[in-house]
Order: sequence, then C-alpha cells, then structure tokens
Amino acid sequence: MNRIFMFLKPYWVLAVTAPSFMVLEVMMDLAQPMFMQRIVDIGIANGDAAYVWSTLVLMLLVALFGFAGGIGCSYFSAKAAINAGTDIREEMFSHVQNLSFSNVDKLKTGNLITTLTNDIVQVQRMMMMMMRIMVKAPIQFVGSLIMTYMISPRLFLILLVLVPLLSMTMVILFKKGYPLYRIVQSKLDAVNTVMQENLSGIRVVKAFVREDFERERFSKANDDYMDSTVKVSRIMAVMFPIIMILLNVGIVAVLWFGNIEVANGNIQVGKVIAFINYLLQLLVSIMMVAGMMMMYSRAQASAERIEEVLETAPDINDCEDAVCADRLEGDLVFEKVSFSYGDHAIEPVLTDISFTAKPGEKVAIIGSTGSGKSTLVNLIPRLYDVSGGRITIGGVDIRKMKRTFLRSRISIVLQQSLLFSGTIGDNIRYGKSDATMSELDESARTSGAKEFIESFEKGYDTLLGQKGVNLSGGQKQRISIARGLIRKPYILILDDSTSAVDVATEVKIQDALKTKTKNSIVVMVAQRISSILDADQIIVLEEGKIAGKGNHKTLIENNRVYREIFESQLGKAGEAYGA
Repeated sequence: MNRIFMFLKPYWVLAVTAPSFMVLEVMMDLAQPMFMQRIVDIGIANGDAAYVWSTLVLMLLVALFGFAGGIGCSYFSAKAAINAGTDIREEMFSHVQNLSFSNVDKLKTGNLITTLTNDIVQVQRMMMMMMRIMVKAPIQFVGSLIMTYMISPRLFLILLVLVPLLSMTMVILFKKGYPLYRIVQSKLDAVNTVMQENLSGIRVVKAFVREDFERERFSKANDDYMDSTVKVSRIMAVMFPIIMILLNVGIVAVLWFGNIEVANGNIQVGKVIAFINYLLQLLVSIMMVAGMMMMYSRAQASAERIEEVLETAPDINDCEDAVCADRLEGDLVFEKVSFSYGDHAIEPVLTDISFTAKPGEKVAIIGSTGSGKSTLVNLIPRLYDVSGGRITIGGVDIRKMKRTFLRSRISIVLQQSLLFSGTIGDNIRYGKSDATMSELDESARTSGAKEFIESFEKGYDTLLGQKGVNLSGGQKQRISIARGLIRKPYILILDDSTSAVDVATEVKIQDALKTKTKNSIVVMVAQRISSILDADQIIVLEEGKIAGKGNHKTLIENNRVYREIFESQLGKAGEAYGA
C-alpha cells in the first residue's frame, strides 16, 4: 500500500489542503452542541427571545463555515485522488507495454482489465475517503470525548463502557471482511475473463450453437461473484445494526442517568442535550471509521493486485551495453537454440535449432501443428527469449541489441490478423506513422489489398469496426501484410499470414514480395506447402526439432517428413511442381 500512496506525492499540496478544510468543518460541528446548550439553559430558561435568536444566527454562520470546509475538503481530496488514480492507471498501462509475452501470459488479460479499471477505482475512492474521514473521524472522536467529559464526568462513565464495545465489534468484523474482499476481486476477474472470451469469440459461439453453454458458463462466474459479494454485504449488514443498537442503548442510558442528575441539580437540561449531541457525533465518527475500515479492506486487496502488476519485472530487458546502430545488416543465424515456456516446463518447445538465413533469401518453416513454428519466429524480435543457444544478426547476439532498435527493423505479420479501430489507412500506418500516401499505395499494392480498398467509397479513410469486423479474413490478412511491408523491414516474418486468401491471390502476393524484399530476409511460416516451393531454404520441424533442411528439390528426394507433408497436400499433383 505504501507504493500506491507514493502516487499522491506530486499532489501533496492538494492532499494537505483537503484535511485543512476538514479540520475547519469538524471544529464548526463541535461548536454546535454548545450553542444548543446556551439556547436551552440561558435563552429558553430565562425567556430571553433576543438571546435565542442571536444564538441561532451565530449557529447558522458557524454551520455555513463548516459547510464551506466540507465543500473545500471534498473538492481538493477528489482532485488529488483522481489525479493519483490517473497516474496509477498510466503507470500500469505503460508497465504492461514493457512486459514480455510470458509476463502477460502469467498475469492473464481478464485480471489485467479488472486491475486497470475496478481495482484502481477502489484505491482512488479509498484515497479520497482517507483525506476526509481519516481526518474528520479522529478529531471528532477526540473532541467529542473531551466535550462530554467537560459537560459531565459522571455521564462520561457511560462512554467508558460503550466505546470499547463498539471498537471490539469493528475489529472482529474487519478481520472477517478483509479476506473476503480479495475473493470478491478474484471472482470479478473470472466474470471479466468469461465476458472477454465470449465477445472475442462470438462468431465461434454462434457457429457451433453454444449460446446456452456460454450462458451457463457466465452464470456460474456471475453467481460466484454474487455469492462472494453477498458474504461481504452480510458483514456490513450485521455491523451497522449492532452499532445502532449500542448507540440507542447509550442514548437511553444518558437520558436515564441524565434525568437523575437534573433532578438532583447536578446538571442542566441543556447540558444533557449537548451531551447527547456529542455522543451522537462520537458514535458517528466510530461508524465512519467502521465504514472506512471495510473500504480499506477492499482497497488493500485491490492495492496488492496493482502492486503485483507493477512489481512484475519484465523477463526481457536491454543489457547495459546494448547496441543501437543505424541499421541492421548481416546474416540471421540460429545457433543451437532451445526454448521452453516457463522455468517449470516439462519438455522444451524447441531443441537444438540451427540454421542461417542470408539477406535476399526466403526461409520457410513448415511442420505439423504444435511443432514450434510460431514459437521459432517469435524468438527473432525477442517477443520471447531463448532458453539456450543464441540468435545473431550480423554476428551480434540479439540480446545485446536494444529492443526498440531490433523490433523497429523487423516486421512480423502474425497468424491471427489483428486490426485496430480506426481507418484502413491508420491500420497500415501503424507500421510507420509518418508514411506518405505513395508508401501507403505501394505497400497495399504489394500485399494485394489496394484493389479491394479502392472498391470502398472512402478508400483508405474507410472506418473499420473493432478488430476489423467489417472485413473478410483474407482482407484483414492483406492489410496486416501491408502494415508489415510499409516500414521496409530488414527481416520480414510471415506467420502463416496468407492462410485466409485463395491460392491465386497468394501467388500474386508472393510474386510481389520477391521484388520488394530483394535485400531483406523473409522468414515464412506456412501450412500450405504450395506457398513455399520457391523458398531458398525450407526448415522442417517435428516435435520442436529440425527434421530436415534444404530447398524443395533436396527435401522431396531425401526427407521423409517433408515428402509426407507434400504428398498429403498435393498427392500425385506433385509432378506438376517438379517433384
């Protein structure tokens, strides 16, 4: 929690000003019962109407000062808390951007969304309330105790019994409530995760008529969240009636013994009224602390989750002497590379991968599902780091290059085409923000996207829905390829990025790529063997290991795995490809 409060430091002036206004409000509130006492014991007792009215006017002025203090405290506390919450959100988002794929895999997207939204709101609300209640409650509590003692030391004995009972009640309920709030937040994570998965995969859900299954899955997560919330609410529901019972018992006791004291002439009626007012203020301050403790419990659970994200160290960092040259050049070399997902993986995903790709070459990666093709290409821009061996470009280990330098000279077109909300032009320029219109046209033409883009009324200014929902799979892939080409990368990685286009269109794209990538290294993952027949080098993967390496002619003659893949896809038609 200390780290979270550090976000208030830049706004310390606001954070100090808010309690100052609250002190003014509390002092004015503490003065009110004394005016009431004077009205009863002096004004009403002596039938002095002028004194009553003058005191009432004074009470009104004091109340207005207190009101101004409350407004000032609310304004400055809200401003400080909202600014701090905004900074926490920005810090978290920025930190997440620096995390590696493996970090994000561990944190889970649903949890991150909850933390970036609900958890920060809880902490923000707690900061605001602490600048108000944690100032008001103690001062009002102590002030009320002092004033009740000054009014009547004998009636004050009632509070010596009442206050400890209230304090014990709050401590017990606090201990029961705190663990439940962390459970509530984890259940909210589950709700968000199910909702996110459902919305992202709505087409699959409808295609397989799984709406009922998804409703049941969401209902279960939602019911679990409701049950956890109800458990916490029960504690709150029990707490306040107990406090109210004790409060009413205290008021009855004061009235009972106060009546005796008045009858014996030890105290005036106005003082009894003032005593009850201070008793109410004292118990209200206790109730505020009780509510604050429950809010703190929830905020503490949220703060721990925020700190967990902020304290997650990125798995992939730049070394102290990281290289940042003007350009990337030289051969791409895998030297006995191995990789495992996590430290406790049973088996490595890749083992002893070695090959060299030269500028101007097209290197194809092929293999069965789960053989490690996508994992292999993700290692090149350091989306993951190798577990063993090394990858070099121009003889320099990529771990000794600045990540921004390395990735800015590599374009990767992922297997799943992801487009952002905005125009088609915005999505292509995502690869190069300052791209000219001619560069936009060139990359779209090479990727085969220009034709269908021009068929839209607004062309490059056509707005896309979320994730490009108003485009076909093939159109999204071609825009993704255009986005990758526009930066003219030294290494172009195509991770099965033409799987959704027809063979004729794929041939056109491949032919156009040959011209535009003469000086680049193209690493292509493919499922269709027809798209890699012209590759300079084909890497055949099987169970994370290289099962064959060479061009199509060499592999078809000498490699069983490659030949089986070839024949399973093309069969006797292989003769047409020179097999």
